[in-house]
Amino acid sequence: MIIRLATENDITALQKLYYELENDAVRFQPEHFVHGERDGAFFGAIFESENQDILVAETDGRIVGFAHVMILEQKKVPCLKPERVIYLQDLDVSEEMRSHGIGAKLMDACKEYGREKGADFMRTQVFPENVRGMQFYERNGFSEKMKTIEMYL
Repeated sequence: MIIRLATENDITALQKLYYELENDAVRFQPEHFVHGERDGAFFGAIFESENQDILVAETDGRIVGFAHVMILEQKKVPCLKPERVIYLQDLDVSEEMRSHGIGAKLMDACKEYGREKGADFMRTQVFPENVRGMQFYERNGFSEKMKTIEMYL
């Protein structure tokens, strides 16, 4: 298995993985999520961006997982340290390939990507209902720092 930057040749495989990822989002929070169309323009904007990339896990010529990462500057607020964050926007490993260490290898590649880009720390979000996801992130060094709360108006 190799981890590499995604290219336009990977779009069809990425669309399938994003659909699978969105199934979880719709299942966990149907009040916020629907299946979206991720076309060439969506991926092109990422591929052309200077602050984001998609890393793919490829085995036997097949894309079996991905991580969409962004390098962000911390908000410029007087009480916040001026730090860079690597934000893990999305991560998915195809259902049939889970529990084979692919997610951990993607996570290691994300950490290295962040270090190379000068990030101070990595951040992501996980649905509270996603117990397996939270366990995965904790095994990979994440810990809860803040809770997001919301209400309907």
